[in-house]
Amino acid sequence: MDVLTRRERTYTWDDPAALAGAGHGLSGREFLERIGRGELPAAPAAATTGIEPVEVGDGVVVFSLEPHEWHYNPLGSVHGGILATLADTALGCAVHTRLPPGTGYTSLDLTIKFTRPATLASGTLTCTGTVVAMGRRTATAEARIVDASGRLVAQALATCLLMPVG
Repeated sequence: MDVLTRRERTYTWDDPAALAGAGHGLSGREFLERIGRGELPAAPAAATTGIEPVEVGDGVVVFSLEPHEWHYNPLGSVHGGILATLADTALGCAVHTRLPPGTGYTSLDLTIKFTRPATLASGTLTCTGTVVAMGRRTATAEARIVDASGRLVAQALATCLLMPVG
């Protein structure tokens, strides 16, 4: 490998157990709002990927991702797994905004459809996750990822299992 083409990336993250503990006693929305305001650190996965919170509402969240070379697949576009992670983040967090203290969730399934490649030229990607249905044991959410020009990059659907935590 040519040393002149090599790049390096360094980043830090906070203790995920401490973050999870800080959420005890908070509703899902309160927890996410505190992360968005910087009162609590972002999850380690956000530090790894560069996913940033933009907005938290009732059953709706918005996250952004600035594409970088380190997001790329061998074909020169953002890897589908990175886009799926962005969508999964918005889907789960949209559900989380509706959860009372002591209730958590985990993704049961994730379906994503890619409509165009994302590259550095796409500009900031924005993903909006919205709750579609809330039940006692499961919740469903949908998400849309758009590029800086508002063009659809991907759309996703997920079901989350709701469960007691703590």
